[in-house]
Amino acid sequence: MTDHFWDPVKLSLEIAVVSGFIVLILGLFLGKWMAKARFKGKAIIETVFLLPLVLPPTVVGFLLLVIFGKKSPIGQFIESIFKQPIIFTWWAAVLAAVVVAFPLMYQSAKTGFEEVDGDVEDAARVDGASRFQIFLFVSIPLALKSIISGGILSFARALGEFGATLMFAGNIPGKTQTTPTAIYVAIDSGNMQMAWLWVFCMIGISFLMLVCVQLSRGKS
Repeated sequence: MTDHFWDPVKLSLEIAVVSGFIVLILGLFLGKWMAKARFKGKAIIETVFLLPLVLPPTVVGFLLLVIFGKKSPIGQFIESIFKQPIIFTWWAAVLAAVVVAFPLMYQSAKTGFEEVDGDVEDAARVDGASRFQIFLFVSIPLALKSIISGGILSFARALGEFGATLMFAGNIPGKTQTTPTAIYVAIDSGNMQMAWLWVFCMIGISFLMLVCVQLSRGKS
């Protein structure tokens, strides 16, 4: 019973950590770019970035199946390289988590970078710092609170992902069965004891994540 309980929890944490790292990198660079960029069509691009935040997870899962399925050019390309389709794999669960968690990281990072004083960045540029050095040693530290907040929220969102993961990665025990899907299966099979254990576990982790967000914002 112990392994049966911990396997989905460990898998959820692994997927959340990997997807959280990917989302953090994407959110930092795209957030920085969009915070300072001025061009036609910016609103449309931002809408696309934020769309997974408001779309039903099943819609996100369906779109991932269409884009990365066996009949799609991208899906066929991935299969030709790795000799297997990406759907119903561990990486499919990671990709689903990345898509649904990215808007939270992006929006938080962008907000933080927008609040960075441009004069400070200009001063560093005058002193000979490169664009990457300014980004790494000036912009990120000044926007750190928003970045940490976005990182924690996106991690929590990836940890709790259900709909898109179920459609795109499936529910394979030990491979793609995350805690949310395990809860669904436990309830469906009438195993309320396991369902409650997983529910309490997710509540505890989510509570800790939200406490960390509040602490990162300077609240107690």
